Amino acid sequence: MNVFHGMIREQQGEAKMIIKSDYRIPSVTDGHAVLLRNKHLNDEDHRIPEHAVLFVHGATYGATATFDYAIEGESWMDCMAACGFDAWCLDLLGYGESDRPVVMSEPADRHGPIVDTEHAVAEVGRAVDFILKDRQIESVSLIGYSWGSAICGRFAGLFPEKVYALVLSGALWVEQDIASTPDRPEPGSYRTVDVEAVLKRWSTGLSAEAFAQIIPPDRARQWAEAVVGSDPAFETLGVLRAPTGVIKDYLHCAATGEPWYDPGLITCPVQIVVGELDVETTPEQGQKIFALLQATPEKRITVIGHGTHTMLLENQRRALFDVVGSFLLSVC
Repeated sequence: MNVFHGMIREQQGEAKMIIKSDYRIPSVTDGHAVLLRNKHLNDEDHRIPEHAVLFVHGATYGATATFDYAIEGESWMDCMAACGFDAWCLDLLGYGESDRPVVMSEPADRHGPIVDTEHAVAEVGRAVDFILKDRQIESVSLIGYSWGSAICGRFAGLFPEKVYALVLSGALWVEQDIASTPDRPEPGSYRTVDVEAVLKRWSTGLSAEAFAQIIPPDRARQWAEAVVGSDPAFETLGVLRAPTGVIKDYLHCAATGEPWYDPGLITCPVQIVVGELDVETTPEQGQKIFALLQATPEKRITVIGHGTHTMLLENQRRALFDVVGSFLLSVC
C-alpha cells in the first residue's frame, strides 16, 4: 500500500464524511456566473492553508465532468478530499455546469472565438481570490490538466504569491509549426463533439485491443455519453459545445512560436506528470517544460506507463492520483 492511498483508507476508517458545496461566482463576462465546487472532510483540517487545491480543466470538457466524475464510487476530487485536502474545481465559462454565453446558442460562424487563455486566467483569479477569502489563507495549490496546465502555468508566473505548489498534468507545450500561417482564419465561437468523436480522440493511435487494456470499453463509452450529455442543450443538439478561445491561442503559438506562458517565471514547487501513451501532450512536451523551469525550488517529472491523455479516467488513474497527492503532501 502506498502512503497516499494508505492515508485515504485511514481517513475512511475514522468514518469521516466528504462534504460537497457548489458556489456560483461572477464570471469575467458580465451577467454570467461560473461554477466553483468544493469537497472536503467534515472536520477543520481542510482549513489548513497548505491543503487548498484548485483543479483547472482542459479545452473540451469541464472540471465537474472530469475531476469529479466518479469511477467505482470515487472521483479524483473525492480521493483528494478523503486524504485531507480542501479540493476545489472550476468550470470555466461555457463549460460544465457554468453559464453558456448567448453566442453559444447562435451559429458558431457568426462570432469569433470566446473564452481564451487570458479570459481563463482571469476567471481562475476570481476563483482563487474567492477561496483565499473564504478560507482566510494566502495561497493555494493548482492542478492544471491539458490546456489547464497552460492556464495555471501562466497564473503561477503572474501571481507567485498566490500559488503554493503547481501540478501540470498532461503538460501542454506548443512550438512553432512552419506549416501554420499567422493569417489562418480564426474558428467560430464554439465547436461541437459527439460521443463517437470523444471515443475516437481518446483511442488515437491504439488498436481496439490495446484501448481495452487501458480502460474497459463500456466504461469509456459511459463517460463519453455522460460528458456529451452534460451540455445543457444536449436534448436539442445531441452534441457537446466547447468554446474555441483555446484553439485561437494554439494557432497563434504554432504560427508565431510565441510561448503560451513562461515557465521561467514560476517560483513554486512543480510536479509534471504525463501518460506514456499521451499523443496530445506528450512526455517530450513535459520534458521541454521541465528544462525551462529555472526558478522553482523543486521540480519533478513523472511518466506513467499505460496511460493516455485521459489517464485521470483510466485504469492507471490511481497511479496519477498517487503521484499528485504524494507530491503535494511532501511540499506541505
